[in-house]
Order: sequence, then structure tokens, then C-alpha cells
Amino acid sequence: MNQRRYSYRAAASLIALACVTPSAAEAQVVGTAAEDANVSTDIVVTATRREERAVDVPIAVSALSGDKLAAINSSGQDIRFLSGRVPSLLAESSFGRTFPRFYIRGLGNTDFSSDAAQPVSVVYDNIALESPFLKAFPAFDLENIEVLKGPQGTLFGRNTPAGVIKLTSARPTDHYTGHAQASWATYNTVNSEVALSGPITDTLRFRVAGNLQHRDDWVKNDYAQTINERSFDGYDDLAGRVLLEYDNGPLNVLVNLHARHLRGSARVFRGNSIEPGTNDFVDGFDVEHTAQNGSNPQRLDGWGTNVQASYDFDGLGTLFSVTGWEKVNVFSRGDTDGSYPAAVPFSVETGSKARPREFTQELRFASAKFGDVSFQAGAYYFNQNLNTEAVSWTPENVRTNGNTAHLDNETYAVFGSAEYTPIDQLILRGGLRWTHDRKYSTLDAADGTQLSEGRVKGSKVSWDASATYKLDPDHALYARAASGYLGASLKNDAIAGVASQAKPQTTTSFEMGFKGQERGLVSYSADVFYMNTRNIQLTAVGGASNTTTLINARKAIGWGVEGEMTLTPVEGLVLTAGGSYNFTKLKDRDLRVEPCSGGCTVLDPVVAGTSFVSIDGNRLPQAPRWIANWTAGYTYPVAENQEVFAYTDWAYRSSVNLFLYDSIEFTGKASLEGGLRAGWRDNRVGVEVAAFARNITNQIRIVGAIDFNNLTSMVNEPRIIGGEVKFHF
Repeated sequence: MNQRRYSYRAAASLIALACVTPSAAEAQVVGTAAEDANVSTDIVVTATRREERAVDVPIAVSALSGDKLAAINSSGQDIRFLSGRVPSLLAESSFGRTFPRFYIRGLGNTDFSSDAAQPVSVVYDNIALESPFLKAFPAFDLENIEVLKGPQGTLFGRNTPAGVIKLTSARPTDHYTGHAQASWATYNTVNSEVALSGPITDTLRFRVAGNLQHRDDWVKNDYAQTINERSFDGYDDLAGRVLLEYDNGPLNVLVNLHARHLRGSARVFRGNSIEPGTNDFVDGFDVEHTAQNGSNPQRLDGWGTNVQASYDFDGLGTLFSVTGWEKVNVFSRGDTDGSYPAAVPFSVETGSKARPREFTQELRFASAKFGDVSFQAGAYYFNQNLNTEAVSWTPENVRTNGNTAHLDNETYAVFGSAEYTPIDQLILRGGLRWTHDRKYSTLDAADGTQLSEGRVKGSKVSWDASATYKLDPDHALYARAASGYLGASLKNDAIAGVASQAKPQTTTSFEMGFKGQERGLVSYSADVFYMNTRNIQLTAVGGASNTTTLINARKAIGWGVEGEMTLTPVEGLVLTAGGSYNFTKLKDRDLRVEPCSGGCTVLDPVVAGTSFVSIDGNRLPQAPRWIANWTAGYTYPVAENQEVFAYTDWAYRSSVNLFLYDSIEFTGKASLEGGLRAGWRDNRVGVEVAAFARNITNQIRIVGAIDFNNLTSMVNEPRIIGGEVKFHF
């Protein structure tokens, strides 16, 4: 590990104005800020699979780009940096950099199993990624990131009852351009990116981009008798992407080839770190120290390719084809109890190998506008093949191969949507999608004996209907009703040798909102929503049996308000703010789970004669009531083509339940994290130098846990301070 470490080392007040405003869109701005009131500052998004002004789109959509994206991604974090950066969005992981879990408006899945089905879809370059291991692909050289809230089951991929996170890579250009940047920070954190783009011929152009992230092992292992690592939580994460674009008249073809190579530590579990009867850390807790006897490596190797083609039929519309193939091999090993034998009456070290393969094909026709009507229609196919193997070790590092699991996951869908504009001020839209899912799974013992076999299949129609009324070209009211569908799920707990399944869930959402912009000065959006999820799929994690089991609750409800604003009060100063309130509640009198096996203070009533507790009425896990974020950026010219700048960003979330049941110890405290980036740039020669800090206050919070009987926690990253340099050409 040291050789790897050193080789990579060498390689390398108006802000809160809208926090209480009920969401929809902060997004990419076309044109410069308000240097001239006549300059277009239209906000453009692709939430309807077409480029449209955000004010015309009847969807709550937020977007990150430019300075905000650069600032929050400046310290070598993985895609979890999105957490709290837009209203109603939270992200966390118990796998570290390889397995993000997203929650939108409270809907998500705390499951850490390889076959987990997530209600939040990640669409990277128009490819819907099912496996959480694929959703972790690094976010670099991007055009923007859009977050679509609420069901998006008509036009996007599959399994989208909660929403979509859409990442779009920067495309090849018809002129030579590029950039290179590198930063160095606390714990020898290196974050570097390079991109080069330009024409090959008049019709062929390219873009090549790469990203290298490194951090030393910074968590020291104080257990002197360990025969494994003496430090944890470092990583070397290398990713690259090659794009070739052919553009000749009506035909456009974009070929994308990408790969990732990760070597580092799995999530560090910190046993005996929570003070019993509280959700505080024990006295003497130090984020840079732990004590455990296990090993903690993590490896990921993956690659993928996609081909996006479009052909424009003059006067009729455009035919799109999207074909994708993704594969990844992951190995992760962790000291699950986060401790050592003398500190806990057991020693558990487990790991797994996972090999997901996914193929996607979509055909879609987007018509031109015929009078007052336009439409989109298409077909979609998805196939996933997943193999998982469980492995365990004794304290003496004796390895035992465990059970193996296999999952085949196949989806067929046809969809269509239409838009009708009876008068200039009114836009009516509606869509339907028919989806058929089929899943087959097996669970086998190490000797090849089949322990279980499962099959589920089903079909469902999802829909949406909306109306946008334009008060004037820059202000609009909208209303939307939509449904989202998550097909029946199969789960194989390969470690425990237990299989379970859950029925399909359906989410119905109702939303009303307002969007507006005053050109060159301010843009804003607000919405209120209500959603009802029937047969919601939940994962009961841990307990005395230490298994992950699928269950259904009859219903979960949620409602809330969201709002965002961008304000440019004077030239050079840009302020943004956003906030959300989300109320969620499980409604099922027969709903019960097994709580922690000891050590925690459970607040839910015990079901008589059992070891289970009733969770009827509980809020959803990892669903904070409040999320708020705000930023301030200021640019000041100091010479011709030269300027100094400063940018600060802050994100707040209120307390969260870490599990389905309520307990004192497993309630994550409210969190407030801030960042700062300041520097100088010369726009003529394309040089920028900056200093940055993340988690400025060094606030450490419990963000995840394992509910054995030794109060094991996972924590956020500490303060990171560094500097960076960028070159643009």
C-alpha cells in the first residue's frame, strides 16, 4: 500500500432568503450574469428529454454546474457530495466510495446488499444504472447534474418512483479546447482532472477526460495486536472517458467509452463509539483513530460503453437510439463489528465479491411541433446479470468461502407522451408507460447445494399529467400528477443464507409550483407536494439474526414544500439559497421489525410475546424533515482580464433515523457543513489558483450504524484544507 501511496503522491445578509420558500429549479444559465439586462439568462434543463427553459417545465428540477459544482467537488469526494446540495436530496453509504444510496423526498433504500433495488434512478449520459456499484462512477468533466424530484416513470429508464439524478458529460467541441487541474489537501488528498477536446475532421470530433483522486490512509488502527492494516480509509481512484462524435447533417452519433480502477479502504466501522443512552460519541472519541483486528480493503474495476445516435427527419422530428453496456467487478472486506475480540463478545469480519453486468437499449422518437401538438414515443429494454459471493475470515485471517447468489433482472417497456398548447399561455402534457419486469434468483451454498430459488414478474402502467400556465414569458404556475413504479424485488442475503421477496410498490404524487425569473437579477421556484406509496418496499437490516430481509408496508405517505432562489443584486455577486421540509410516515398496524440485538435504547413498542417492535407511524429512515443550502459567490476585477473570487457554500439537514425503528443511539444528529473556495484567475491566459476548505467547522456526525450489540457507527469526513491550480486553453 505504501508503494501505491507514494507513486500517486508524486503524480499529483441575503444568503438565507429562500431557505423558507416553498421546489423546483436552480439550473444552468445560458449567457452571462447580469452585465446587461438584455442578455438572455434563461435557465435550460432536459427534464422532459428535450432542452427547455426551466420556467416552462412542470417538474421540480434542480441543477448543479459552474462554480457551485466546482466548489463542492473540490476535495476529492465521491458522488455523495450531492447530499443536501439541493432541496430534498440526501446521499449516504455503508460501502464507502463504491455504493452510494440516494433519497429524494424521503424515499430511498437503506439496503447495503448487491441486489438492492433503489427508488432513485441515476442516469449517467442517458444510461439508467441499476446497480449501486455502477451509480458510484466518479463525477468529472461534466456539463451539469440535474436532480428531478418526484416520480419520473414515463420518460426515464426504470424504477423512478422517487426521482432521477441525471449526470451529463461535457461533449466534444468543434474547436480545440481543454483544461487541467490539480489540488493537494489534508491527508495528502489529491484531486486532479484533465480534458482535451477538438475536431478530427469537419464531421468528426473527440473528447478525452481523466480523473485521479488519492488520499493517504488517515485513520490509525490503535489495536496493537492486529495482524492486518495499521491504518485505514485511503484510496486511489482513477477514472477516464473517451468520446467520439460524428456530426453530419441530420445524423449525429456519440460513442462513449469509460473505465474506473479503484484501490482503497472499505467503510470504516467504529465499534463502541456511541455513548449508551445518547446519540453522542463516547468520551475520548477521535475521528482519526479506531481499534480493530480486521482487514479493510476494497477493490473495483469496471468499464462501460454507450452509443447515442440521432437522426433528424426534416419537419417531422428526431429518432434517438441509446445503447449501453456496463460491467464492474467489486471486492470489499470489512471488520463488521468495528472492534476486536476483547472489546466485544464476538468477532465478525465479512466481505463479498459482486459482478453486475447491465445492457440497455432505448429507441425514442421526438416529433416536431405540428400546430399545437408534439409528442414522444419509444421502447426500452434492460437486462442485468448479477453474481455475488460471500466470504468470511477468522481473527487469524483464515478465509471461508460462503454462499453465492445469482440474479437475472429483465425489463421491457413502451412509452409515449404528448404536449398540447391550446393557447399561448397554457401547456398541457400527459404520458403513459407500460413496464414488464421479470426477475429470477438463486442462492447456493459453498458446496453448490441450492438453498433457494425465486421468480417474480409483473406488469404496470405508470403515468403523468401536467399543466403549465404562463403568466408572462418569465413566470409560470404548474400542477402535476404522476405515478412511479418499482417492480417486485428478490433478495438473497448470501452471508446469512436467507432469501426474501417484496411485492411491487407504486408511488402516486401530486405537486403544484411556481417558477419565475427577472432577467439578470433573480430566478426562483417553489412547490408543494403530496405523495402516497403503496406496498412500499423496505429492508429490515440487522437485529439479533443479523440478516437483511425484504418486507412490504401497506403504505407510506409524504408531503412537503421546497424552494430555491438565485439572486444577483450587484455585478459580480451571486447568492443562492434553497430549502425543503419533508414529512414522511409509515402506515401499517401490522408492520414490525427486529431491533438491535442489544446496547441501544429502543423507543418503539414491543410486540407482545416476540422480540419484534411495531414501527407503524415511524418516519422513513435517512429522511430528514429539513434540508437547507445556501451559497455566496463574489468576483472582483483587479486588472484587465484578471479577477479575484470567493465562493462559500453551506448545507444543513435535520436529524435522521438510521434504521426503520426508533432508538436514541441510532438517531443521527442535525448536521451543518460549510465550504469555502477563494482565489485568482487570469481569463486571458487561462490560469486559476485557489485555496479551499470543506467541512470548515470540522463537525463530526454519525451518519450510519450497524446494530450489533456494540453501538458501531460510521461518520462523515473531517475538515479538509488545500489548494489547487487550473489551466484552461
